[in-house]
Amino acid sequence: MRIEHVAIWTKDIERLRSFYETYFQASAGPRYVNERKQFMSYFLSFASGARLEIMVKPQLVQSSDNADAPPTGYAHLALSLGSREAVDSMAERFRREGHPVVDGPRQTGDGYYECVVLDPDGNRIEITV
Repeated sequence: MRIEHVAIWTKDIERLRSFYETYFQASAGPRYVNERKQFMSYFLSFASGARLEIMVKPQLVQSSDNADAPPTGYAHLALSLGSREAVDSMAERFRREGHPVVDGPRQTGDGYYECVVLDPDGNRIEITV
């Protein structure tokens, strides 16, 4: 068995698509729109074959007190860059370009070298070796 994709809710699908394309070289498939369900999504593909689905229901986002509105986010997404130098370089790029680096780069107790950054929706991304 393998993970087919990870899906996350967003409030601004184009902003999130652009973020993953810019920083992680994701390639977006065509935007899917289901008018009946008022749902939109993109599948983002990465060079490794991993995929991320970003999803929005605009009519639910607009009302912050709407109990039916899906939450944004997930626990975290871990993306491996292959080397400590690449992690350090990406952390510096995030800082330079104004994106929050909330932890690291550092060696973790469970054996990862990582830094944790936030995407535009505040979702945690672990940049690892």
